Amino acid sequence: MRIALLLILLLLIPPLSAADKAGPIRGDWKADQVADGVYVIHGPLGYPTVENQGFMNNPGFIVTDDGVVVIDPGGSVQVGELLLSRIREITDQPVVAVFDSHIHGDHWLGNQAIAESFANAKLYGHPRMIAKVKTGAGDAWIAMANELTGGALAGSTVVNANTPADQGDEFVVGGVTFRIIHNDHAHTDTDIMVHVVERGVVFLGDNCANQRILRLDHGSLAGNIQALDLAMETGAKTFVPGHGLSGGLSVPQSYKDYLATIYDNTKAGYEEGLSDFEIKPLVLPALTQWQDWDGFDDQVGKHVNDAYREIEAASF
Repeated sequence: MRIALLLILLLLIPPLSAADKAGPIRGDWKADQVADGVYVIHGPLGYPTVENQGFMNNPGFIVTDDGVVVIDPGGSVQVGELLLSRIREITDQPVVAVFDSHIHGDHWLGNQAIAESFANAKLYGHPRMIAKVKTGAGDAWIAMANELTGGALAGSTVVNANTPADQGDEFVVGGVTFRIIHNDHAHTDTDIMVHVVERGVVFLGDNCANQRILRLDHGSLAGNIQALDLAMETGAKTFVPGHGLSGGLSVPQSYKDYLATIYDNTKAGYEEGLSDFEIKPLVLPALTQWQDWDGFDDQVGKHVNDAYREIEAASF
């Protein structure tokens, strides 16, 4: 009876109209040129809030001879529209391709804005990401983010990637090579990093952040460390993290050092027979250079526990 009543109430709710769409992203967010023809909007740090309207990633784009390639268009239609406005300030070329770095919606729900303006643009994502979005991962993210932001994502809908991209794949657009790096399991099991070969840039996705510590609930510390090694081995000069400012080799190196410090110290404690809660206070003195990063206090204990469970599983 209650289920039937709920269904009736849902049918009475009017469909979303243009008037229900949340407003544009506030703030003077500019596109920073980080390399020749490569631009990044360095978004806010932190989790989705009313203040940041769910905008918390680094949307990027590359201008080629045959059009614009976008990487991680953001976490809502509103962020995607912000990105398009910044692209139009630099070029009138169409967006021809988008790469979504991983499953977390703050990086790819802006696909909607791209698809609405450029219906022929290819949307690339790892095959596992495409499969997970089909089972509701995007809808779950929208619901969660709307609750945390007071409805700032209203009007956003799920537009999944439509073309798979996996380890070793290369896509050439307008004379620019986009080479995919994927090592099975890092921040998630859906991560792709994009090496923009001729421009000397690697987009790292959430395998790396700068001045922010990221969640690793379904990831692998060892895999994340390996992913950053692969990125640094490209010889690129510029690295774009999923969150925080872009920069040189020190950007991925610093985040790798954080992960390795936790992993190595936790492994030493595990081999001494200590539990994870006994290990944490022993690890903290080695992490002082990251203690002021956004999210450190929230995540460091979880990361010790993640490392402990990963090391324990590998021992069997």
